[in-house]
Amino acid sequence: MLKVLLVDDEPFILQGVKLLIDWEKEGFEITATAANGLEALEYLKDNQVDLIIADIRMPLVSGIELLQRIRIDKISDAYFVILSGYADFSYAQQAIRYECTEYILKPVEKESLLNVLREVAAMKHITETNNQKSKHMERAYLARNMIALIQGKYDKLNLDYVKNHMRLSGGTCYIEIELDDGSINEELTDEEKRVYQRKLFDACLEFLKEDSGHCVFDVSGHEKIYDIGFVYCDYLAEKKNLAKDEYLRSFLFFLRKEVCLPVVMLVGKKVPDISNLARTYGTTCILRSFQGFRERKDIYYYEEEVQVTNSGIVLCKKSLDKLIRAIEENNHIAIRKNVEFFYQEMKQMGYSKETMNLNINYLLFQLIHLATEQDNGVNQEEILRIISESTFEEGIIRGSKAHISRFACEFGEYLAQLGKNVSRGVLGDVEKEIYDHYAENLTLKGLGEKYFINSAYLGQLFRKKYGCSFKDYLNNYRMDQAAKMLVRTEHKIYRIAEEVGYHDLDYFVNRFIGAKGCTPSKYRKQAENKVG
Repeated sequence: MLKVLLVDDEPFILQGVKLLIDWEKEGFEITATAANGLEALEYLKDNQVDLIIADIRMPLVSGIELLQRIRIDKISDAYFVILSGYADFSYAQQAIRYECTEYILKPVEKESLLNVLREVAAMKHITETNNQKSKHMERAYLARNMIALIQGKYDKLNLDYVKNHMRLSGGTCYIEIELDDGSINEELTDEEKRVYQRKLFDACLEFLKEDSGHCVFDVSGHEKIYDIGFVYCDYLAEKKNLAKDEYLRSFLFFLRKEVCLPVVMLVGKKVPDISNLARTYGTTCILRSFQGFRERKDIYYYEEEVQVTNSGIVLCKKSLDKLIRAIEENNHIAIRKNVEFFYQEMKQMGYSKETMNLNINYLLFQLIHLATEQDNGVNQEEILRIISESTFEEGIIRGSKAHISRFACEFGEYLAQLGKNVSRGVLGDVEKEIYDHYAENLTLKGLGEKYFINSAYLGQLFRKKYGCSFKDYLNNYRMDQAAKMLVRTEHKIYRIAEEVGYHDLDYFVNRFIGAKGCTPSKYRKQAENKVG
């Protein structure tokens, strides 16, 4: 509703204008009335309105004087309509200099008032649309400059723009905000994941309000990680009288309530200022890779999970190098033997949490390096994390002997596949599986097991070749087959849905609309009309 202030020294005119039309139906609400321009000025000091309708002649402060005062003193930028008699017409023309929107001759007629209100509503809509476009463009340009800093590919122009358009302070660090992988079905399509990601981003903007520029959508989009980037500065917590951890927990609580899904924060290492953003972003990437070997938490801090500074901590390099060789050779017996030996050595030293973290970090860095040497075209850190999650089971402690042993054997299998280049020809086999069995419950995990290839690696290879996820490719193929059946057969829509692999009719219809732009019924009718 657009808010209206009526100003006239004659009560019966105020009452008459109120009753002349259905204001609510036109999208307006009369929030106040005033007997003269002075009363109106007092009201406008504490209240905002969208439209002021004022008589031209009033005691104390006239309508023209009221318009001059609110424009010169910048009290209000509301649309302004003057009520005037024929004798006042030349006088009313002076108001044009002060951005008077329109004038209405007395006595006020219903059609004249409606025309003015509809004109004001249209102008307001155009103004709001333009403001939204302008804000969107400003936000997008700020995000581009922020991403340049985050990725370490920036110059003075990027840096100066960010500094001039954001409030900054010390205590800067990059924080990755993402939906907890364990809460999101791995069979969700990219489109469905994107919807969740967008909802999470909108919730971040709502929490940050005037500081929303600190949030960037989809920083890691090229890695197919559905994340939100958040540049934290200490002033954000200080203005709420909270410590950093308290502030982040209040932020996390708000996000979880808004999206109704578990959310995780990965907090990078603190850096001196915004120009070091790439360094702190790099630490969150490392933290993301190691997340699968840590106790599940809501918030992970790089300094706690990865960075170790205690000079008394010992690296069992010899034991770990033997384990790494066994993994590289894919020797499961040697892997289990060396994992056992490593944990015995750690136990004898009376290891601490920090010592264990340092040793696990060394192991993971070396394994990523081995995999990258064989194929640097995919995200090896992400595959490592997925393998870790797939080998973890309830009742087993993350990073425990049982977990590391299972993970090491699985990673050994993965390295062996890389070495033999088993992916050659597998994508063709997977594509044929889709063509022959698209109506069945095909999954990357099942196909990985059938063709003896790690499903995480298979998923990345598939995306690299076809430009979309396996699930999206499968769904698109199913929609193509459904479209053919709609044209070539008279089968009921629910039967076609089942024949292409969907047992939920509503879900099928929604997927079909997303792929073809209309409902199955409309698609069939359009095809019949073309033939006719």
